[in-house]
Amino acid sequence: MTCINPARVTVIAVREMAILGKNFPHCVETASFPPKMYALPVSRLNLLRNREYGPAQRGPDFPDPISSCPSHREIEMTSQNLAPIPELYVSYESAQKLKSEAADLLSWDLSLRQICDLELLMNGGFNPLKGFMTEADYDGVVENMRLANGNLWPMPITLDVAETFAEGLEIGQDIALRDQEGVILATMTVTDRWTPDKSREAEKVFGADDSAHPAVNYLHNTAGTVYLGGPVTGIQQPVHYDFRGRRDTPNELRALFRKLGWRRVVAFQTRNPLHRAHQELTFRAAKEAQANLLIHPVVGMTKPGDVDHFTRVRCYEAVLDKYPQATTSMSLLNLAMRMAGPREAVWHGLIRANHGCTHFIVGRDHAGPGKNSAGEDFYGPYDAQDMFRQYKDEIGVEMVDFKHMVYVQERAQYEPADEIEDRDNVTILNISGTELRRRLAEGLEIPDWFSFPEVVAELRRTRPPRAKQGFTVFFTGFSGSGKSTIANALMVKLMEMGGRPVTLLDGDIVRKNLSSELGFSKEHRDLNIRRIGYVASEITKNGGIAICAPIAPYAATRRSVREEIEEYGAFVEVHVATSIEECERRDRKGLYKLARAGKIKEFTGISDPYDVPENPELRLETENVDVDNCAHQVILKLESLGLIAG
Repeated sequence: MTCINPARVTVIAVREMAILGKNFPHCVETASFPPKMYALPVSRLNLLRNREYGPAQRGPDFPDPISSCPSHREIEMTSQNLAPIPELYVSYESAQKLKSEAADLLSWDLSLRQICDLELLMNGGFNPLKGFMTEADYDGVVENMRLANGNLWPMPITLDVAETFAEGLEIGQDIALRDQEGVILATMTVTDRWTPDKSREAEKVFGADDSAHPAVNYLHNTAGTVYLGGPVTGIQQPVHYDFRGRRDTPNELRALFRKLGWRRVVAFQTRNPLHRAHQELTFRAAKEAQANLLIHPVVGMTKPGDVDHFTRVRCYEAVLDKYPQATTSMSLLNLAMRMAGPREAVWHGLIRANHGCTHFIVGRDHAGPGKNSAGEDFYGPYDAQDMFRQYKDEIGVEMVDFKHMVYVQERAQYEPADEIEDRDNVTILNISGTELRRRLAEGLEIPDWFSFPEVVAELRRTRPPRAKQGFTVFFTGFSGSGKSTIANALMVKLMEMGGRPVTLLDGDIVRKNLSSELGFSKEHRDLNIRRIGYVASEITKNGGIAICAPIAPYAATRRSVREEIEEYGAFVEVHVATSIEECERRDRKGLYKLARAGKIKEFTGISDPYDVPENPELRLETENVDVDNCAHQVILKLESLGLIAG
């Protein structure tokens, strides 16, 4: 008996032979399977529960998925994809007992990424993992993409924690894993504890120890310093209040495919809204694979700056009726992406195999993070396809590879760019993601050949033109550089212009009203800046203007704040580049004198470093320049960025 969470399942008996007989009526005599008892999940079955699925409903773009006799390999793959997979949940009674006992356990509050990982561990999405990786599994995965037992697995799945938390643990100790509201989701038995070489992990897993890569930046600047490993006992799923009817566990999707008789399913992953090129790509993939289509977008953590998942799901739902309903379904995947390119493609394939899919679309630059610090792509455009092809037999799903799709004006259709033989005689059109964002930001036309009107309308509703968005101006510089003075002048000028509420988050004001209990250690200064960033992001999200004027000496913290704010609007970094000598000469508050005397410890510029911004939106020289002129330079920059009207 496979252990499935009884809160979500009904146990029924089935014979694999009967399943094969239903789906492969001409080939059932070629296989011999003993009867088994399976715990089958009760699925919502999308909106397809009561429909008939004859060939006439499939439409011209999708072939009849059960029209031909499968090969022996297809029978083997389908029998694997039809059967339920193990989950890590315990029974309802055991879960209640564990909840009671967990009150005495040491608790770890999970980060958003850890919650995503834990959910897929518990529901079987990360099968065969039974918990967070041990050190032996971690080393094998980092070095050669294999667990200690030799199984293929390309991505480290570890529980990173603070050193202070790890110090109090003993090997064999149970800990409670809780969400950010303190609700217990699981317990974990700590079998391994180690301090990883994060530079090695970055080089091996992501190809470079370059903080321009979002996962490498997370690794060095957000993840805890100690890793814990050990088996997990699932108590309950993380709670999702959004799009609940669109979320399925692997076993729920497998039950759906069984009910519908879908023996061949091609999955399409995306972290972007669906446009016409994506529709053509998925049509072609389903036709090539002779398969039904599962649109399987990621709604966990994606690349910083991506369109939020609420907007994306509304966009997906708006275009679902463009697909044949009898052969298309959509389900949301709460995955925390790492943007690891080739390794990530293999990982995504393994995850789709666990969800019951037989095919997976791997496109150009799959899960690519963009440019590195040298301005070059981290991965080649088809590196992901090459690696997937290398491991396809172990992944358990077939790859459907597609190249870059472009629009041919004369034929009024999308075609793979490298298959256009008469390219010198036709007009090829394409709009990049960068160009789309520019058109949205400036309120420019987005042509019908590129996207669907419903999608464009949804994107415009969520991301209005820049002149109507909220934004943050973030001043940084030494104490006494003039940040607060210029920020006050800018606030008055923006309030005089009107149109949006303006809030000043000056360093001294925040210290008095928001962070009065904090000192000036590196940890406390970081926390203070993150608080400022959070408040500024809320102001920006709600259409206001936030003006921040802290010292903010650390580049990593400034980057983190930028990423948080840019989810909702523009982040304009202004480096007030007054020299340390000039700041010390001014010394309006007498702080430099105290720092030189050793009475103030860890003082920026004297006994603690300041990371000079490398690429701020604006750099101000304040020596021999009056305040009004400096504030006016900021106004001109905001005008040039389209954030305010000229």
